[in-house]
Amino acid sequence: MIDLARNAGFEFLAKSDINANSKDTKNYPEGVWTLPPSLRLKDKDRKKYLAIGESDRMTLKFIKP
Repeated sequence: MIDLARNAGFEFLAKSDINANSKDTKNYPEGVWTLPPSLRLKDKDRKKYLAIGESDRMTLKFIKP
């Protein structure tokens, strides 16, 4: 992702793990939509997916020079 942004002319400034979720195994029947807030499987394994929380995400900061 960083290389793509740099190739588009952006300058990478920083990254943060503020939105990271180590509980997210990234292997769900309906993909990321299995997790909250979508909970695509409705009540099936609801407690399990609520305990995982939202998907693992990255936070990157760029500027356009």
